[in-house]
Amino acid sequence: DTEGLLRIKEENQKHYRRAQRHQEKKEKIQKHNRKLGDLVEKKTCDLKTQYEHLANLRRAHILELTSVIFPMEEVKTSMRDPADVSSESDNAMTSSTVSKLAEARRTTYLSGRWVCDDHNGDTSISITGPWIILPNNGDYSAYYNWVEEKKTTQGPDMEHNNPAHTISAALCYATQLVNTLSLILDVNLPKKLCNRQVKTQQGNHEFCGENLSRHRFTRAVKKLNANILHLCFSQHVNLDLLHPLHTLRNLMYLVSPDTENLGR
Repeated sequence: DTEGLLRIKEENQKHYRRAQRHQEKKEKIQKHNRKLGDLVEKKTCDLKTQYEHLANLRRAHILELTSVIFPMEEVKTSMRDPADVSSESDNAMTSSTVSKLAEARRTTYLSGRWVCDDHNGDTSISITGPWIILPNNGDYSAYYNWVEEKKTTQGPDMEHNNPAHTISAALCYATQLVNTLSLILDVNLPKKLCNRQVKTQQGNHEFCGENLSRHRFTRAVKKLNANILHLCFSQHVNLDLLHPLHTLRNLMYLVSPDTENLGR
């Protein structure tokens, strides 16, 4: 029994010494983990600083791009409210008739349905110059209406200032701007749109070809609007400001200096 007790004591001493070594290893590992934690925290702060610096660079590039190459501004057309004109011509007109005329003025027939729009075409957005504008309400029917009319009309086209030409040019510039913004912001666009006029198996790319059919034109506009909304979502633009049909206005909100998260 005495010999067994001695053996047990020796084994306990071995275990005790081993436990001390394990405790030292544990303390070393904890110390190493604390160093790694401090290093990771420092790297995280450095990375956050680099992200902020990168966001500022992106923001500066975008603001320079949209102020020098692709300036956009709101163009207001001086148009009197028909309700006011009618009330001047008929003093006996009731207030209900005036309100109905004002409501009709704020309504637009767009793609087979009536859409309420406070601007109703009175406001347009220009890009790259005051002569290249898009209707604010997203009604680009003037383009395919002109294409359909041109198919039935013979002779040279003498309308050099046709709104269909400006609509096509503005959408082409908007596509180019969106593609450039996606590269600067490093955001993959959900829809593929090209702004160059090159030949492919499908023919000319969107907005650059001549006499696009209504289906192709509408499809290209929807893809462009989807890309713009995707960029706005990625930069946390206020959703209350966005409208799925307002192409250039959504772009203006995206690249506005007031957009706090631009460049994230």
